[in-house]
Amino acid sequence: MDFRIFFTLAIFCFTVACTNQKDSQGELVTAYTGARLIDGTGHNPIDGAVLLISNGSIIAAGPRTAIAIPKNASIIDLTGKTIIPGIINAHGHIGGTKGLTSSYSAQNVIRDLELNAAYGITTVYSLGGDEPASVAIRNEQDSINLDRSRFYVAGEVITGNTPEAARSQVDKNAALGVDFIKIKVDDNLGTTEKMSPLIYEAAIDQARKHNLDVVVHTFYLEDVKALLRLGVKFIGHSVRDQVVDEELIAMMKENKATYCPTLMREISTFVYESTPYFFQDSFFLAHADTSILNQLKSPDWQTKVRKNKSTQQYKEALVIAKKNLKLLSDAGVKIAMGTDTGPPTRFQGYFEHLELEQMVNAGLTPMQVIVAATGNAVYPKNKNNLGTLESGKKADFIVLSKDPLSDIRNTRSIESVWIGGNKIE
Repeated sequence: MDFRIFFTLAIFCFTVACTNQKDSQGELVTAYTGARLIDGTGHNPIDGAVLLISNGSIIAAGPRTAIAIPKNASIIDLTGKTIIPGIINAHGHIGGTKGLTSSYSAQNVIRDLELNAAYGITTVYSLGGDEPASVAIRNEQDSINLDRSRFYVAGEVITGNTPEAARSQVDKNAALGVDFIKIKVDDNLGTTEKMSPLIYEAAIDQARKHNLDVVVHTFYLEDVKALLRLGVKFIGHSVRDQVVDEELIAMMKENKATYCPTLMREISTFVYESTPYFFQDSFFLAHADTSILNQLKSPDWQTKVRKNKSTQQYKEALVIAKKNLKLLSDAGVKIAMGTDTGPPTRFQGYFEHLELEQMVNAGLTPMQVIVAATGNAVYPKNKNNLGTLESGKKADFIVLSKDPLSDIRNTRSIESVWIGGNKIE
C-alpha cells in the first residue's frame, strides 16, 4: 500500500476512534485549548495542548496535533495559560477546627472543603479526627455536580494503650467505613509516652485483616525502620531526629513506600513568635479570617510561642527534615506533598502552596514538587481516578496565569479551579 494512503487512513481511523469515544454516549464535550499542560506524571510539559472533558472525566489530553476535537464540543481558549492537575494534600485534617479552637462539626467539614477548593486543593486525605459526618459527606462526593474538594478519611487515630484496644479501634474505624488507618508512633519531643511496638504491630495486623492501608505519624529514624519492616507503605511526616541513612533509603524503595515531609507542620510551631510575612500576602488574605489573624498578631500570643520550650527544637527539626527530603528524593524515594493542615493556626489551602515553596527551598525542582503534589500524592485506592491529567482520570485541574516551572510560587496565580469539570473559582 502506498505510504501516503496508509498514513491518511491511519489518521482517519484515529480521528473516528477518538470521536466515537467522546460521543458514543451522547455526552457533551468541552475542549480546553492552547494552554501549556503539565500533567502530573513528570513528563515534559506540552505547549498548545488540548484537554478534553466529558461527564466529569478526562477523555483525552495531549498535543493539538494528536487529538481530534469533536464538532459539537464547547471550546475554551486558554492560550497563554498553564494547566496543572488539582493539588492534592496527602496529609491534612478536615472539620476539626473553628477559629483557634479544636471543634468538630459537619458544618466545619463542608467549610474546610470549600476553602481548600478555593485555593486549588482539589483533594485532601484527612488523617484523623474524622467522625461519622465526615464519612457521610465523603459518600456524597461521587457526583458530577461536586462543588468542593474531594476528601478521604482515616477516622479515629489509633492510640490504644494495649494491643487489644488498638485492634478494637481499628475494627471501629473499619465499621465506620474509613479509607485507611492512621497510627501515631511519637513521644512529642519526650513529653508523652510513645506507642510500643507490641501495640502498633497489633494495629497494623488488624488493619491488614480489613484490607486497609496504614499511615504512620512518626518522628524518629529507628521507628520508621521498624514500621517499614512491618510492611507500612506511607510515612506521614519527616524523619526529624537525625539524617537518614542508606538502610532507610533501601527499605523505602524496597517497600515502594511514600514519604510525606509536612514541612509546614514544623513551621507552624514557631512562625507566630512574630508576625508572619504571609499575613501581607493578598493570595492568603483573600480567604483569611481577620479576627484569627489579629489574635495571632497579639503580643501575648507571640510571647507565648517564643517561650514555648518546643519552639526552638522544631526549628532544628525543620533543618533536618529539609535535608532528609532532598536525600530521599535524590535517591528515588516517592515523595508526596502533605502539610498536616487543619489544626488551629495551620491555614488550609494556603499552607499547601507554602509547602510547595519549602520543598523547592529544600532542593527539589518545581517539576518534582508538582508531581509530589499531584500524581505522587494519590493513595492506592484512588490511583486510577486522581492525580494526573490523563484519559480516564477525574477532571480536577487548575488554570494558572503564570508558569509554575519557572517559579513554584506561580501555583498561586490561580485563574480558575475545576473539580470534576465544574468551575469552582
